[in-house]
Amino acid sequence: MDQNHSTTTPFPSAQQTAQAIADACEPLPSLEEEEAFGAHFDRFGEANILLLGEASHGTSEFYRARAAITRRLIERHNFNIVAVEADWPDASQIDRHIRHRPADSNQQQAFTRFPSWMWHNIEVDTFTEWLRQHNAGLPFNQRTSFHGLDIYSLRASLFAVLDYLDQTDPEAAKVARQRYGCLTPWHSEPAMYGHAVLRGERDTCEEAVVEQLQALLDHRLEYMANDNEENYFDATQNARVVRAAEQYYRLMYRGSTQSWNLRDRHMFDTLQQLLQAKGPNAKAVVWAHNSHIGDASATEMGWKGQFNIGELCRTAYGDKAVLIGFGTHTGSVAAADDWDSPMRIKQVVPSRADSFERIFHETQLPRALIELSNPPHSDAQEHLSQTRLERAIGVIYRPESEYFSHYFKASLAEQFDAYVWFDETTAVTPLPSAKPHGVPDTYPFGV
Repeated sequence: MDQNHSTTTPFPSAQQTAQAIADACEPLPSLEEEEAFGAHFDRFGEANILLLGEASHGTSEFYRARAAITRRLIERHNFNIVAVEADWPDASQIDRHIRHRPADSNQQQAFTRFPSWMWHNIEVDTFTEWLRQHNAGLPFNQRTSFHGLDIYSLRASLFAVLDYLDQTDPEAAKVARQRYGCLTPWHSEPAMYGHAVLRGERDTCEEAVVEQLQALLDHRLEYMANDNEENYFDATQNARVVRAAEQYYRLMYRGSTQSWNLRDRHMFDTLQQLLQAKGPNAKAVVWAHNSHIGDASATEMGWKGQFNIGELCRTAYGDKAVLIGFGTHTGSVAAADDWDSPMRIKQVVPSRADSFERIFHETQLPRALIELSNPPHSDAQEHLSQTRLERAIGVIYRPESEYFSHYFKASLAEQFDAYVWFDETTAVTPLPSAKPHGVPDTYPFGV
C-alpha cells in the first residue's frame, strides 16, 4: 500500500457504540443521595489534585455533583483546598467566612459583577455553608480553604494591595500608589489600557506592577511579623493578579491564543502557590469549565496552540492529577445572550448526532460515571478516542448558532481521566445580587 495514503476507519453503528459505552459506565445514584453519589469517587482519593469540570457555567447538576464529590474528598481523603474559576478578591471573602476569619474592613458582597449567577447561586451557597460548618470544629491549620484562580479582578486586586499596605506599612503604601498610579486611570476600563498601549498612545505599566509585587515579596518576614501569614499571602496574590492582568489586557488585542494561555498559566501558577502555602499535606479540588480542566492537547484548542490548567497539571503532576469532565444532552441552563446582558433560563438544544454527548444519550443512562484512563472496557476507550464534536456552553449561550459557537473537536478519552454524565439537566438558582458600582473589569470570554 502507498504509505502516503491511509484508510479511514468508519465509525461503528450508533447502536454498537452506545452499547459499548453503556457497558463501561457505572450508573450513578440521584444527587439527593449525596453521600452515595460522592462515594463513587473514592477511587480518586489518592490524587493530589482533582479537577472537576462542567459543560456550562449555569447547570445545577454540575455544581451539586462537584459539591457532593468535594465533600466526600474533604471528609474521607483529606483534601483541604477548593480552588475555583473565580476572581481572587471575591473568593477571599468566601474564604474568610468559611474559615471563620475576620471580615475585611472594606468587604462588600462577593460575586456581584457579570456573570453573578456563576458563583452567586444557591448551589454554591449550600456548599460553602457546609464548608463553614465542617471547618468550625477543626483547628485553624486543618480547615479547608476556598480560593479564586482567575485573572479579571484588576481593580479590586489593586485596591486590596493598597488597603493591606495602608494598615501594615503606610510609607510603602505611598510608594505603591505611585507605582499603581500608572494603571489607576484605567482600572475601571482595563481593556482601554490595552488598546492605548497597542496604538502607542501610552507606555506600558509592566515595570511598575512587577516592582510592586517584588517589594511585597522582599518584605515578607517583616510584614508577617507585624500582621499574619494569611493577610500577607492574600496581599501578595492580589499583587500577582495585578501583574498578570496588566499583561493580559495588553495581549488580548493581539490574539485569543496568547491571552488564553496567559490566563490559564496564571490559574496554574495560583494553584501551585496555594499548594505550596498549605504545605506537604496539601490536596486540592479545582472547579472550572471543561475547556480549562480537560487536557487541551486532546482538543481543537490545543491543536491551535492553546494550553490550559488541566494540561499543565497533567504535565507537572502525572497521575497525581485527575481530570474529570461533565456533560449533558438537554435541559435548561442559566446564561446570557451577550456579555453583560441579563441572565436568562434557556433551553439546551438536544445534542448533535455527531457529538460525544449523543453517544452518551443513546446509552439511555440518566446519570453515569465512566473511567477513561485504564478503563476496564477497551472498546469504550476506542470509541471515545475517536475525534468527535463536544459541546461547551459558557456564560453566553446562542442556540441559534450552536454548531459554530459552542461545539469543538476533541478526543474525549485523551482529554479526561473520567467523565460524569447527566442526560437531562436544570439551570442553577441565582441568589439576589446588589447592583455593583462602576464598570465591570472583566472581559467577555465565553468560558
